[in-house]
Amino acid sequence: VASVKDAFRWSLGPMLEKLLNAPYKPHSDLLISVHIKHADCAEEVEFLAPYSKSKSADGLTGVAVEQGLKSTTDAEFRLKSPCPPMRPRVPCYVHSISCTYSSVYIAGRYNKYSRTLSQTPWLVDGIRKSESSIQEIICERIQSKLRASGVKFSSSGREDVDVRMLGAGRPFVGEFLDPHRPKISREELLALQTEINRSSDVVAVRDLQLIRKDDTSKVKEGEDAKKKTYAALVWSETPVSESNLATLSATKDLKILQKTPLRVLHRRVLMTRPRTIFSMTATPTKDDSHHFKLILTTQAGTYIKEFVHGDMGRTQPNLKTLLNGRDVDILSLDVQAIDIDWPPPVQ
Repeated sequence: VASVKDAFRWSLGPMLEKLLNAPYKPHSDLLISVHIKHADCAEEVEFLAPYSKSKSADGLTGVAVEQGLKSTTDAEFRLKSPCPPMRPRVPCYVHSISCTYSSVYIAGRYNKYSRTLSQTPWLVDGIRKSESSIQEIICERIQSKLRASGVKFSSSGREDVDVRMLGAGRPFVGEFLDPHRPKISREELLALQTEINRSSDVVAVRDLQLIRKDDTSKVKEGEDAKKKTYAALVWSETPVSESNLATLSATKDLKILQKTPLRVLHRRVLMTRPRTIFSMTATPTKDDSHHFKLILTTQAGTYIKEFVHGDMGRTQPNLKTLLNGRDVDILSLDVQAIDIDWPPPVQ
């Protein structure tokens, strides 16, 4: 059975095509929304209100009506909704008409060279904790060019504020909402990429390109199955010998269990995650025997900081246990590579 919305669309579409002298396409990128009201509508469904929590200023929403219909009894429905229904007293009327355009999706890769920059706007209780963010540096110019009403930013994972993103960069997607200038050429994207890179010394972008909505899922595909490579500067309370570093470098395919770290427990579900450290390379620094550099290739989703210091025993085994219980901590961390071959390079 066709819905009222579909029937309305089928009848109104050809009328608009004739009136506007423009071809009508049911699945066009331009969406025309017609909000129709009827004086008796709210009164007819008011008996469903106790069964739903969804209300708007105009009364029950469509979702609320659906919830109510699922919860009400057959007897009450027959009592409140006679069949056939009562004849309307007044005609319906058009309350508002709005036009929106389908989102534009732009993908690329970014590098981050700062240890004080968040990926997205950092707000705590409505108060900004940083002047800018990776999202804003990359997307503001594109949003202005497209004259979009908003943007949604997503990426293949995210680095902590104090972690740099080096190498070929991190894949990301920007969804630009309701663009008033939805068409953008490859040359314009290249010019925007140049503008972004010239405007900032802490963020750089590459391979900016238009993608289809269906391709946006690729940025999240296999997040936990991919490999990532990190470089960490580690401090040890007691001197580390060459044999200690050789032991670490010889470690391959180490299976670890990580409870949700204490530092993110307020926003992440408490669970134990199995992860794999595929390889490590430990080399001394020129400073002293208390510091060394550690290159790790791990399963994506591994909490590197917690693997190093152990997170009060919540990650097992950890670097502390591998070094016979000596206290170690991480001083700095960089992401060097993300094993995801997307988006494709732009020539």
